Amino acid sequence: MNAIALGPLLISLPRLYAIGCALLLLLCARLLLGLPRRDQQRWFTGLIIVWLVGARLGHLMLNLDSYSDAPLEALKVWQPGYHGLWGMVAGLIWTAWTLRARLLAMGGAMVMLVAASSLWLVLITLAPLGDDFAVDSLPEVTLEDVEGNQVHLPSLAENGDLIIVNLWATWCPPCLREMPLLEETAQREGISVVVVNQGEDLLPIVRYLDEQQLEFRYALRDPSQQLMALFKAPGLPTTVLFDDQGNTLDVHVGELTRAHLDRWLQD
Repeated sequence: MNAIALGPLLISLPRLYAIGCALLLLLCARLLLGLPRRDQQRWFTGLIIVWLVGARLGHLMLNLDSYSDAPLEALKVWQPGYHGLWGMVAGLIWTAWTLRARLLAMGGAMVMLVAASSLWLVLITLAPLGDDFAVDSLPEVTLEDVEGNQVHLPSLAENGDLIIVNLWATWCPPCLREMPLLEETAQREGISVVVVNQGEDLLPIVRYLDEQQLEFRYALRDPSQQLMALFKAPGLPTTVLFDDQGNTLDVHVGELTRAHLDRWLQD
């Protein structure tokens, strides 16, 4: 899992690690750099802004194909999509410029920045707070679609498609934001997209799909939230990618981006 639940809040693990590394960097800077408080605040505040801008631009540059069809999605800065190495380079440039009059402090700040960025990348890779996949394959569950037809999930693998199972609800804003993208993905060859509503009655589901003119071959209902329990999902939306044999490939908790989906489908 790439997110954890803290009470009612669903927090992305990469963001949680980034906050922890930033606080550690701030603490080390206060203890070791010996900068006047005003200079330190200016450097650190600017560093955070520059790092975020550089990391976002780096992500956009590396995923131009994904954003070329929908350029306005680049402005959705709340979504995942930040490249740590680009952010670090931008931060080093900012540090060199801001602390150019204090060479010793500049060198120390650069070392700390590289160390903090490296720690963040290691944490993302190892994911010490994340869990292993809760299921290895499509679970033995049968659900009804919005028309009342029974759908046995393992039978979906008989089509030989990649399978994307998305858990959602009409009260969940990130779920609704990603629905058009999921419908677009469902139109691709070799991909089956299964949207499984969690815990709601039929009427609000059908009303939402009709109002938004969204059509899915597999729009299922899970009133008892079986899949939430089986996937050990900390919150909604949760999306699981299965291969053409029904085996689990990856799990994403939180709003999907076009770049993330493209990477899934290309890999």
